[in-house]
Amino acid sequence: MLLDLRELRGSEVLVERSFSPAVIGDRDWALTSPVELTLRVRKDGDKYRLFGRVVTTVQRECCRCLKLFDMQMAMDVDLRYLPQAVNTGEGEYEISEDDLATAFYRDDQIDLGDMAREQLQLASPMKPLCREDCLGMCSVCGADRNANACECDASWHDPRLDALRALLPKPTDKVTGKD
Repeated sequence: MLLDLRELRGSEVLVERSFSPAVIGDRDWALTSPVELTLRVRKDGDKYRLFGRVVTTVQRECCRCLKLFDMQMAMDVDLRYLPQAVNTGEGEYEISEDDLATAFYRDDQIDLGDMAREQLQLASPMKPLCREDCLGMCSVCGADRNANACECDASWHDPRLDALRALLPKPTDKVTGKD
């Protein structure tokens, strides 16, 4: 999974790699297809720019109905790599937009597995849905509302307000007025 920068010949090289799902996996999600990398590596002295595409399929759990589903992930990558020696971390430094796409390499190698894992985490939605119109689970009985509709009363009444609610007129009561 390491890209040896000493083996690159020329100022721009096409790198195509495929990694098995077990290599890139994460504790929050599992990969169901290999991770395909198609990257162009452009060299400028000791700086490298990697741009291209990462494609795979991720198995996630829907945040509404809790069912597992496969989600196609295809993201464009544009990263700049600098030598680790440049990363001094001294003093205060205001981060610019350009710094967010900067990473560091060590020993003339870039770990493409770490890069792919990081890009998948960044592109993954915070609340994955199996579909946009997912109804989720019933909060009372726990039934999957996508499969069948339940007749549960999901309304909640604050018990602290029962004393005040008792003062309200009932819907069947008639208010009579005197002249």
